[in-house]
Amino acid sequence: MMEAVRSHRFTRDLVEFNKKLQQGLENLKELSEEDIAFGTSPKEEVAREENIVLYRYTPVVKKPNPVPVLISYALVNRPYMVDLQPDRSLVKRLLELGLDVYLIDWGFPRRVDRYRTLDDYINHYIDTFVDVLRERHDVPAVNLLGICQGGAFSLCYTALHPEKIRNLITMVTPVDFHVEDGLLNVWAGCNGASTQMDVDLMVDTMGNIDGNFMNFGFLMLRPFSLGMGKYLDLVDTMSDRRRLENFLRMESWIFDSPDQAGEAYRQFMKDFYQQNKLIKGEVEIGGRQVDLGKISTPVLNIFAEEDHLVPPSSSRALGEYLGTDDFTERSFPVGHIGMYVSGKVQRELGPTIAEWLSARTPGA
Repeated sequence: MMEAVRSHRFTRDLVEFNKKLQQGLENLKELSEEDIAFGTSPKEEVAREENIVLYRYTPVVKKPNPVPVLISYALVNRPYMVDLQPDRSLVKRLLELGLDVYLIDWGFPRRVDRYRTLDDYINHYIDTFVDVLRERHDVPAVNLLGICQGGAFSLCYTALHPEKIRNLITMVTPVDFHVEDGLLNVWAGCNGASTQMDVDLMVDTMGNIDGNFMNFGFLMLRPFSLGMGKYLDLVDTMSDRRRLENFLRMESWIFDSPDQAGEAYRQFMKDFYQQNKLIKGEVEIGGRQVDLGKISTPVLNIFAEEDHLVPPSSSRALGEYLGTDDFTERSFPVGHIGMYVSGKVQRELGPTIAEWLSARTPGA
């Protein structure tokens, strides 16, 4: 009797599996590139430096906040994560809340770009685009939103050019690179590790650091959940058109990894990860030392409580080193990627930023 019951269940499950698989294959067949496209908010190129582009997103209110927001994303992934799709778009939400939003697209470094330095990224590209916004909007200073590595760049920029930044927002930004709960830090050779990643050998041998190498390292931080685990329910995902689109969109972003300009990678890994110079006031950019204590502008620090790439303790350290009296900290109960894809976070993150900025922009 029990054998017959098990046989019936197996047959039923197999039929159901085949139905889902067939539906999934039909969904895959019908999908086009437009269905999983990124960057749904209209934008225009307003400036370009070599292969690095400054975009302005089309405002959706008649009178945006008079002080524009410049987004500086990380170099290691493509920035369209902040505008992934209409219902998961930080950019779209900020536009709806009356902000004037710009974004730096770092592009894909070429072989000739292996000699780009942090000085190039911070004192040339960011500074050039900040000046473009100041002139376009006739304001002495702009708002800067730095995300992940782009947040570390934004801290350096603000410390070196405090007169050009009205308000600073850092999001999932590493600050203390020697916290004990950061596996990525340990791999880089931090926290007193007996062996260190030989960054000099890597850069001298490879020039630019292959984006696939970087991506593989991130996946190995959680090999099961970020590797095989997410594919176990693939048939169920494929059978649902909307879930399939979301899955493919995320997969495309994850594996769209630019190479890293060699010299910038060298300095970032050695000065920030291995020697933790940012909080020591020892990072040198363009011949000048970066002192976080010189940041007196208002700062909003946003971090993810379950972040495995940038541990909360690394981000929360920021408040200990700034010179500002106006420091606000806000966290969300998600991981690193959850800051962009969580529906609840997307409902709250935009208003958090917009309200904080509006309170610090008289006449907005």
